[in-house]
Amino acid sequence: MKDVIALTPKMPDSWAVVAGLYAGGPEAEAAGVNDGAVVQLRTADGRPLVSVEAPMLVHVVGEAERLLGDGVGAPPVPYWWTEVRASTAVPEAAPLAGSVAGRLSMLLGGAVWPAEAASLDVVPVPSATGATEVTTAETGLAVDVLTGSTAVVLVDRPVVPLNAWMSEILRTVAAAGLALQVVTPPHVRLTLPLRTALAGAPNRWVVQDSGNLYYDGLSGAELRWQDGTFTPARTDAGEGRVAEGYSGGAPTTDRQLIVSFRVLHENVTDDLVLGGALRTAWTALTGTGPAGWGTAEPINLPWSTAQLTALARERSPEPTHLLAVGHPARPALAALRVSRTEGGVAEDVTLTLGYGPDETPPLDAVEPLARTLATEHGLTSMLASLRRGRRDLTVPPRFEAPPIPLSFTLGGADVRAVGLDHALRPPLDLSPVRLGTAVHYPLGDGTDAQAWTVLQRLSAHLKAVPAAG
Repeated sequence: MKDVIALTPKMPDSWAVVAGLYAGGPEAEAAGVNDGAVVQLRTADGRPLVSVEAPMLVHVVGEAERLLGDGVGAPPVPYWWTEVRASTAVPEAAPLAGSVAGRLSMLLGGAVWPAEAASLDVVPVPSATGATEVTTAETGLAVDVLTGSTAVVLVDRPVVPLNAWMSEILRTVAAAGLALQVVTPPHVRLTLPLRTALAGAPNRWVVQDSGNLYYDGLSGAELRWQDGTFTPARTDAGEGRVAEGYSGGAPTTDRQLIVSFRVLHENVTDDLVLGGALRTAWTALTGTGPAGWGTAEPINLPWSTAQLTALARERSPEPTHLLAVGHPARPALAALRVSRTEGGVAEDVTLTLGYGPDETPPLDAVEPLARTLATEHGLTSMLASLRRGRRDLTVPPRFEAPPIPLSFTLGGADVRAVGLDHALRPPLDLSPVRLGTAVHYPLGDGTDAQAWTVLQRLSAHLKAVPAAG
């Protein structure tokens, strides 16, 4: 898909959208899909040309720059973000998308990304095509290739986010029992939320390198198209290969601090407010709270524990997956999962912060944060780690070393379950620290990969609960 985005200070109302759709001339047919959340321009034989997503009101400073690059020219917040998505199967679709977005910008002000795509031209569309793009019958979502096992989407933009469209594609293909494979050129990066979504089987990030070579953007495994899906290529001896483009290049000197934790609310009442533990962690590590939250990218809502609690309550008992973002000066992203458990309501958080080579991650703030979460928020466990990774938190299709553990904290409930004496005496060269009812285990400074071995042995020790006697 080829994306063009209109960033406008005024809402694209129905008249503005209609004016944009006239860019296709009288031959193009408009149709609503996804209960009207998407308007498609189609050829006379029903092939989708351009999809206009429902406009999103963005209240969070820096989201356009994070996802589209500096100099995008977004209006001051709040502004409207309207994605216009062109089919890659029809040559006329890309200029048509640029004309739709350009007409919205002309009527409403603001900017178009990429700027060179904007126009006001009428783009004649074919009455029929031999295109291979297909549309799922249930939702009208277009993909570039659909086989019996896999949905393939072609994307070419500098940073590919987990936007509403991609989230819907993921849900649709998962419900159909299919894999999603996102194919990009080698200059493309993913956001952390999309990387997480594509990291688990059967989904895959496929990078098309020069010479028609394909490889997995997260593992580097060379791939080939076989039986309707991309699968690892094998040598005659049955061994896999790592693509040269994946392993080349100098490692970044940027670093990322990753803090993953779970808190459990045992006393679930109507007064329960979620998100407080995440806000506490954010403030402890950056000096300020989250800037915004949402369910997809761009993250568009100003931070509000009340609003995210209301959404989680509305979706209960199903789990709720949320995203949060920080202020532009300190790159930070978090994934929050709220779920009902036998013990109450759990919040699982992964907070990632980016630092340049001349910046020092606040490692000395991790232990005080663990203490606060343990004493005030019902901490179950917390793992802090450090890795070399881009400050802007995007993921390139290149090898990046895994994170190295800094510390592990066991919450009070689990300490009671294994016994305080057992928790304080691991068979390792460690110096556990009591944090109220919790126990904190420093593992290193994030430079020695042997910390993973120590963590594994610590985990085995904590799971080996001594017999009562």
